[in-house]
Amino acid sequence: MEKKICTECGEIIKGRSDKKFCSDLCRNAHNNRLNSDTNNYVRNVNNILRKNRRLLEENLKGETTTLPKQKLSDKGFNFKFYTNQILTKNNNTYVYCYEFGYLLLDKEMVLIVKRKETK
Repeated sequence: MEKKICTECGEIIKGRSDKKFCSDLCRNAHNNRLNSDTNNYVRNVNNILRKNRRLLEENLKGETTTLPKQKLSDKGFNFKFYTNQILTKNNNTYVYCYEFGYLLLDKEMVLIVKRKETK
């Protein structure tokens, strides 16, 4: 019987004949290395989106809240990252990070809202 070698570390594999790795550690290390470039970009974008969502949620008092745009910027809000936009009948564009969103009222103020769930 031919001895199989671990794809990641080069050790001899014991067990099933179709195994490619000697352990879960080697399997995870191999897959993490293969996906690291893509995962880093996605991880960074998701971190920015989560932070934006958290800041909108923390600053929402009641159903809507108006505050200076600079206040969000000072806390690290990144206006370039969002999950979607909604254009209303009045031609207002609401920008959302998941269920929390904002409307730019002018260059200095934003209106924060939470999307109502629809069934």
